[in-house]
Amino acid sequence: MSKPKRERRLADNEAKAVARMLRVSPQKLNLVAALIRGKKASTALADLQFSRKRIAVDVKKCLESAIANAENNHDLEVDDLIVAEAHVGKGLVMKRFTPRGRGRSGRIFKPFSHLTIVVRQVEASASA
Repeated sequence: MSKPKRERRLADNEAKAVARMLRVSPQKLNLVAALIRGKKASTALADLQFSRKRIAVDVKKCLESAIANAENNHDLEVDDLIVAEAHVGKGLVMKRFTPRGRGRSGRIFKPFSHLTIVVRQVEASASA
């Protein structure tokens, strides 16, 4: 007597990976996510490898995880994968205070973000 298995939300030719609680603002993370949206997985990995943004390392790790999920869990062909979605969500925000001049204090916000990457297998195009 167990719960019935939940239906899969993604299509059969898709796989996803989620990186939660990344210590960067959603706005900065979205710049890197926009860099890889819609590209082939191999091209996106190369772009992240040579990106100068600090968070690109974590985005690359999440993309590699999505590719591995596609290959191992869903039997998809790695060479035919594209980054179908890369969306960013807000996490929590730590609030801190720092001393300022004349006895005042200044607020410091330390935001966290969530990143979801969905890869999709597309058929290899005949125009080569």
